[in-house]
Amino acid sequence: MDHGVIRIIRAQLAQAATGAANLKEGTRLATPVVRAISRDAFAQVRQYDKARIFELCEMLLASRSANERTIAFDWAYRCRKSYEEGDFARFEGWLRDYVADWGGCDDFCTHAFGRFIYQYPVLSSQALSWTASSNRWFRRAAAVVLIYGIRRDAFFDTAFETADALLTDGDDMVQKGYGWMLKEVSNRAPLRVFDYVMAHKQTMPRTALRYAIEKLEPSLRRQAMRRDG
Repeated sequence: MDHGVIRIIRAQLAQAATGAANLKEGTRLATPVVRAISRDAFAQVRQYDKARIFELCEMLLASRSANERTIAFDWAYRCRKSYEEGDFARFEGWLRDYVADWGGCDDFCTHAFGRFIYQYPVLSSQALSWTASSNRWFRRAAAVVLIYGIRRDAFFDTAFETADALLTDGDDMVQKGYGWMLKEVSNRAPLRVFDYVMAHKQTMPRTALRYAIEKLEPSLRRQAMRRDG
């Protein structure tokens, strides 16, 4: 395995961290800075086969560094033309083993994993099963992983099935995730989302509701926010 490119990446990240303007919080660099490093480094490995690149991704993920995680997920997305159905198990493993915050969940699920599910829609049923997980990031991912496809007019029915399964979830990270998913559906089918919210507003957490209706017309938002009784 080529450790040279990993060493170069880490040196570049360390150098970038010396500039206060590049820092977002703590040692986490601003995303555009990390993506620029990722792009340049990927040029050195683009000739490798997917399996070798994924092994490099796992080396980066194993560091538990948010910056290196961003690069790993970016490289995984850059391999999207080579995805195979069997990659699901690897991606699900990454979600389980290396995602422990909303930033990692959303980055992975709206890019690499989202593209994968869009490419292999039959596996959306596997993502739906995550709604029963004890892991909050799996439950959030069940919704967020559909957003890539929703933005391409896919998965509307699955989105509502997912919302049904997560409807009364008490975790605000999950509520925000499925509310965001519904908001994306509302960009294409606003009345369908409005009808769903109106039918469930008595049990739907207000956090999820607010996210879901954010892009609706003001008159529809007012109706949805009105407390009945």
